[in-house]
Amino acid sequence: QVKLVESGGGLVQPGGSLRLSCAALESTPEFDAHYKTIAWFRQAPGKAREAVLCIGRYGRRTTYADSVKGRFIISRDDTDNTVYLQMSTLGPEDTGVYFCAARRWYECSEYVSEYEYWGTGAQVTVAS
Repeated sequence: QVKLVESGGGLVQPGGSLRLSCAALESTPEFDAHYKTIAWFRQAPGKAREAVLCIGRYGRRTTYADSVKGRFIISRDDTDNTVYLQMSTLGPEDTGVYFCAARRWYECSEYVSEYEYWGTGAQVTVAS
C-alpha cells in the first residue's frame, strides 16, 4: 500500500519560512510512473480542506489559494520523487494541517475527491 508522508511542519513565527516535503513510502512502479500530479491542501481549524498549490505530471504549476501567491512555491525533485512546498512570509492565517495528495491524471484539480492518495498531514502553526 503506497503511503504519502509529509514532513517539515512545525511552529514558526509570523514572517518566517518553512519547507514541507511529500514523499511516497512503499511506492510501486505503477505509482511512480502514473501518480505524478501532486497537490498540497491545507485545513485550518474549523474550516474545510482547501487546495493550495499543485504540480502536474509534466511540471505545470497551479495556484489555487490566492492568499499564497508570491509566498509559496511548489517543486518536485524527480531524482527521489519528492514534492516540496516552500512557504515564506508566513502569517497566522497560514496555520493549519497541510496534506499532500496524488492523482493519476496529468492535470491538477482543486477538488479533494479527485485525489486518490493522501498523506496524514503536517501541522503548521504560525504564532509569536
